[in-house]
Amino acid sequence: MSAFTQLLRRNRNYRFLWCGQVVSEVGDHFNNIAVMSLAMQHKDPGLVVTGVFLSRAVPMLAAGPIAGVLLDRMNRKRIMIASDLTRMLIAVGFILCIHQNAPTLLFILSAMLMFASPFFTAGRNAILPGIATAEELHTANTMTQTTSWASLTIGAFLGAMGAQFGFVLAFAFNAFSFVVSALCVSQLRRADGFRPAQTERKQKTGVVQYGEGLRYIRGTPMVLGILMLGIGWASGGGAAQILFSLFGEKVFNDGPLGIGVIWGFAGIGLLIGGAIAYRLGKVLSFAAYKRTIAIAYVIHGGAYVLFSQMPTIELACVFIMLSRAAIAVSSVLNTSQLLHHVEDRYRGRVFATNESLTWSVMMLSMMATGAATIAYSPRVIGAWAGVISSTTAIFWTWANLTGRLPEPARQAVREDEEEELPAEPPVPS
Repeated sequence: MSAFTQLLRRNRNYRFLWCGQVVSEVGDHFNNIAVMSLAMQHKDPGLVVTGVFLSRAVPMLAAGPIAGVLLDRMNRKRIMIASDLTRMLIAVGFILCIHQNAPTLLFILSAMLMFASPFFTAGRNAILPGIATAEELHTANTMTQTTSWASLTIGAFLGAMGAQFGFVLAFAFNAFSFVVSALCVSQLRRADGFRPAQTERKQKTGVVQYGEGLRYIRGTPMVLGILMLGIGWASGGGAAQILFSLFGEKVFNDGPLGIGVIWGFAGIGLLIGGAIAYRLGKVLSFAAYKRTIAIAYVIHGGAYVLFSQMPTIELACVFIMLSRAAIAVSSVLNTSQLLHHVEDRYRGRVFATNESLTWSVMMLSMMATGAATIAYSPRVIGAWAGVISSTTAIFWTWANLTGRLPEPARQAVREDEEEELPAEPPVPS
């Protein structure tokens, strides 16, 4: 029996969390396909698509600090349920966009949906060390991330099929998926609850508390370095959102099929990288982990450049698969380090800030790529995106060699699973 199967069988809490994730993330891709399809029906589809991306990016900047503070102050489980139920209502609201000529409502609902998301995703990462034992944590992290990557491929495919049956069905399923996720999260049980560890009784303002979180990130070099790695990936990852469509449609002249093939091989690369990272994470020392990250970014950037220059779509798919495999190795290993080392009282702020920074840079990269397409070919843009992203390895290696990435103290996680068993009755004296 694989470690992943054992985790689902033995860990009741993770089993519910994972089931909710699967349904919810597949539903997310139903929404993505439907929203983009609606945007393309407007008379200025390019402007509407850009507007959707911007309406998703800006709320992430505001949501990160708020979500991080609340997740480090209140019951994380309840915040995740509230996020799911809020997103359910927003998903239903998208049905009103179907017969709207103006895209304003589409922008508003897209912004609201993205604003509500970090409260769940950052919360999921924040509670993971509390529901998995030390031995399970790396496996749980790997499974959580590879599930997201698998749902990207499966959800996009199913979403495209669902859109053929109508937008109402797509948005209704997205809303239903959030209900299922909320029900699953409601089943989580833990003896000491899901409130973060508190060191002070005095309640501070949100601004002060978020500032403390930023000082913690800045004062913990490894955490800051990992957040900077996310920015380095996003500089090229955002460009990919546009480049994959351009290469499939314009460069290789394969239309929607070409776009789907490139995205499909990128997804396969992520899954391969996740499997490799799972193996590596169990044997690498901290020093070896840091060297592995540098190598992963060199491979990622180099393969990205080669992808952009390949004469055929078959060769291009090989290199984008290699690029995504390398970045998956980095993602799994980095998140495992955060889960093991970030103090519980700061986890919400660290993961929410990481998500906000990554998404924001991705959107800036997408905007820059869109503007660059006016003057430059997709091959030139892709090459530069790969070079820029790979320079992350230079800064990471410099920080490592100069001793700026020491290993922080490991934080306590669950030692056993006793809280999942019924309490023993007291023995009469």
